[in-house]
Amino acid sequence: MSDRKYDLTERLEDFAAKIIVLYDKKPLSYAGDYLAKQLIRSSCSSALNYGEVLGAGTDKDKINKLRICLKELRESLRNLNIQTKAKLISEDSIRELKDENDQLIRIIVTRIKNIN
Repeated sequence: MSDRKYDLTERLEDFAAKIIVLYDKKPLSYAGDYLAKQLIRSSCSSALNYGEVLGAGTDKDKINKLRICLKELRESLRNLNIQTKAKLISEDSIRELKDENDQLIRIIVTRIKNIN
């Protein structure tokens, strides 16, 4: 069994699941609802697209799918930043999520560089 700290598949899935839990059963304003739904989509998309990376046949295909993961993770981070700036969620409540989001971005960037 792999070490969870370094299992990227698990980390991406856990990140998406934590985003879902953050918003599940939470009453939201119009803006909060809009941003929450978009954040759930982008965080889940990064995990789902990474699954596609694992089945990619060529390096070009892997890079393309990794770039999609990267785009979705960056979107997730921007979304979290907007929500904290708009005071829809507190910085303290998502500090760990933002840190994990940043680490996942760095890992994906490194994976892309290592393929090239």
